[in-house]
Amino acid sequence: MKKQVFSGIQPTGNIHIGNYFGAMKHWAASQAEFSNIFCIVDLHAITVPQDPQVLKVKIREVAGLLFAAGINWQESAVFLQSQVSAHAELAWILNCFIPTGWMKRMTQFKEKSEKMKDEVSVGLFDYPALMAADILLYEADLVPVGEDQKQHVEFTRDIAQRFNSIYGKTLKVPEPLIPKVGARIMGLDDPSKKMSKSEGKSAHAVNLLDSPDIIRSKIGRATTDSLREIRFDKNRPGIYNLLVIYELFTGLARPDIERHFQGKGYADFKRELAEVVVEGLRPLQSRYHELTADPKYIDSLFIEGASKVRPTAERTLKKVKERVGLG
Repeated sequence: MKKQVFSGIQPTGNIHIGNYFGAMKHWAASQAEFSNIFCIVDLHAITVPQDPQVLKVKIREVAGLLFAAGINWQESAVFLQSQVSAHAELAWILNCFIPTGWMKRMTQFKEKSEKMKDEVSVGLFDYPALMAADILLYEADLVPVGEDQKQHVEFTRDIAQRFNSIYGKTLKVPEPLIPKVGARIMGLDDPSKKMSKSEGKSAHAVNLLDSPDIIRSKIGRATTDSLREIRFDKNRPGIYNLLVIYELFTGLARPDIERHFQGKGYADFKRELAEVVVEGLRPLQSRYHELTADPKYIDSLFIEGASKVRPTAERTLKKVKERVGLG
């Protein structure tokens, strides 16, 4: 039997090339190897304030991009988290077994709460419990994450082991699955920080739905350095990051890329990189516009996806409730 993989993506911000190469492309490529569940985690999204109308649009935008990136709804389950009530119910039960000290150690809450101060919600503090419920409901063997998200999978493992130690083997203990290439594309404006959906600066990321002119403008303004040589050198984060993007879009080997740009300047490199990105995203953008022309089509795929996963989620929840004496 194929191993079960669970992946979640928030319907907030703008999906960018870092998300594509760090997650979505791997998800699409893994469909023959794994049994995949892809969840658009809208309950996680509302842990911070959202405009309701924007959120509705973003939910369908993310779904459209997933399908455009190669996720096949017939092979994989794609569904909306809030349409399967077992997520919230299991999260509450797990809350009753998670020590508060474990929650306080979670780095994501620390980072966001420092920015939000008194406006931080209980939901944001409790975010890891819901994420653990997402994973454990579907008896996931593997959870694809970037290196910076590994803590959440470790947290989920700790919860499952704690619960099992009290009530006997009930929850499957998952493993993180970290892609070796392209998991961390850095910001165009600040190559010391990972490209982020939540970063508001316009020149920070190339978004999957950016127009060709916007892509050219963003790459033209991307941070480099005062040197001239175009080569892969991690000690020169700006040019290194742009070369990684070129590598990922073209599939060329690093020595070949360096030879290709030998003797050329940054302006030539950036112009060529921009065209590589524009052409690389063109098929995805075309497919996205086809898929989202009728909003009801995406909604029908959500219903289909939820119907696939709901029996597994309800079976896990029923087992947990029986173990703790509920119902």
